[in-house]
Amino acid sequence: MTSPTTESAAADSARASLEALRTEIGKAVVGQDSTVTGLVVALLCRGHVLLEGVPGVAKTLLVRALAASLELDTKRVQFTPDLMPSDVTGSLVYDARTAEFSFQNGPVFTNLLLADEINRTPPKTQSSLLEAMEERQVTVDGVPRPLPEPFLVAATQNPVEYEGTYPLPEAQLDRFLLKLTVPLPSRADEIDVLTRHAAGFDPRDLKAAGVRPVAGPADLEAARQAVARVSVSPEIAGYVVDVCRATRESPSLTLGVSPRGATALLATSRAWAWLTGRDYVTPDDVKALALPTLRHRIQLRPEAEMEGVTADAVLTAILSHVPVPR
Repeated sequence: MTSPTTESAAADSARASLEALRTEIGKAVVGQDSTVTGLVVALLCRGHVLLEGVPGVAKTLLVRALAASLELDTKRVQFTPDLMPSDVTGSLVYDARTAEFSFQNGPVFTNLLLADEINRTPPKTQSSLLEAMEERQVTVDGVPRPLPEPFLVAATQNPVEYEGTYPLPEAQLDRFLLKLTVPLPSRADEIDVLTRHAAGFDPRDLKAAGVRPVAGPADLEAARQAVARVSVSPEIAGYVVDVCRATRESPSLTLGVSPRGATALLATSRAWAWLTGRDYVTPDDVKALALPTLRHRIQLRPEAEMEGVTADAVLTAILSHVPVPR
């Protein structure tokens, strides 16, 4: 049986390793600390991430750099209108030599799946990821096949205003733990990007950029065990529920946060509390993760959208009105 002192030492070591990710990923990606933190929170919670941003803001590079820094296997799928579900999950292939069918793994059999531009493929193919995301397995021809551990889907999407995109259905959006918006860089960061490229930086060669593994699956497992020990008071649980229930009563929304969303917010708040060095959750932890955890789980009324109201604005207003426990 592991002693509390040993558990504490393992947790501290894991936290230090995960904090080093920022520096390591920073060798390839400039100015995306909050997105990196969101990806780490998702890994700690065994969740999945939806990255939204215009083309060219390094969403793909960010995921590749994360996988290289964590020593995880990664695969990439470019979602297109003609992509089939079997292209993601794998399929049965006939072997003429043995006259038998054998299963050929699809790219989903990896630790970190980059689903690039997921909203450029029709819902039928988008839904091929549902079982993998929820059950961490793929069923083909009635046979369930477990996926590797850890397993995370990092899906990128361009804003739905762009041509040729298919908005993700609500059932699939709800399976993403976080929706992270990847902003355009500041002027100083963009100058830094250009300076790196002028000096010979190649985004396709992360090893040449100096990106090395600074953490591994063992660190991730120790961190997950530590997060599971983060305490949640009844007052904090009530606060999470009150925030989520307030979305169901908002006049700006047709769809509020479900109980699954409430459990997601509690999970991400615990992970954030641990990353910041505490073994208990505060209201500030809940507030810090409320927008990325809930923004994709609510639906605006058409008239609110026409008035320029955003999901983040509604959530911010709710957070300012829901009483905070003392």
